Amino acid sequence: MQEKLLSIISVLEFSDVVDVLIISVIAYYVIKSVRTTRAAQLGKGLAIILVVYVLSGVFNLYTVNWLLKNLLSVGLIALVVVFQPELRRALEFLGRGKFTTRGFSFEKENFSSNVDIIVRAVDYFAAKKEGALIIVENETALQDVADTGTILDATLTEPLLENIFYKGSPLHDGAVILRGGRILAAGCVLPLTENPNLSKDLGTRHRAGIGITEVSDALVLIVSEETGIISMAQDGKLSRFLDLKAVEKALLNHYLSKQSQRNNVTKIGHTLFGKKDDDGAERDN
Repeated sequence: MQEKLLSIISVLEFSDVVDVLIISVIAYYVIKSVRTTRAAQLGKGLAIILVVYVLSGVFNLYTVNWLLKNLLSVGLIALVVVFQPELRRALEFLGRGKFTTRGFSFEKENFSSNVDIIVRAVDYFAAKKEGALIIVENETALQDVADTGTILDATLTEPLLENIFYKGSPLHDGAVILRGGRILAAGCVLPLTENPNLSKDLGTRHRAGIGITEVSDALVLIVSEETGIISMAQDGKLSRFLDLKAVEKALLNHYLSKQSQRNNVTKIGHTLFGKKDDDGAERDN
């Protein structure tokens, strides 16, 4: 046994190790991303079929083996259809990963004032028990979602948010999308989550808030119209019964993370285009 292991190791090359590591990482993230979705159950069913297929070959069950062999060959196309939501989610995850950015942006945002405005507005909605659904955009552009509502492109202010979600307002049932320090759109329609494990007590507003975070890296704040409870959705997960301190902390982390990403892009842009440092010295091209 030891000699066999040594012989295998002796023929291994660096490219083989890299190849195995890449496949291992891909398999890890695939399993991690689907284990809490319906795809996990479908995967178990597929695994059972594969086991039966292998056993049918071992025990010479020719009819079963032939049937499963043809089923699996055609099933590759069926898998694309069955796993379409999960495949789309995986591709969107890659698209909004650290490998790409939406573009160069060297503008520094006054995110502290934005956080103060949002927190005060959320406090107002919770006290008045006015339903609210606020999306804070990150690196994933939500223009297609914004187009389902009314484009405002207005400066973010507390009175404007309060007027949008006022019960008599025609836009109060939809979502507001914030981009930087501006209100991009209001009255937006969001995709609902298909997570079957959510509490039955959650209404459409909460399910819509979770749904948009399953297909983007946005942070969503939700205020219940019935109870005034403040919730937050991010990465497909919902946190409920938040106080204003928790909301402020989440928003600051969100904006700081975004600013850090832009600073990294700025450094790359300076390196590529020979921009000057703060001390006036020009970088080497």
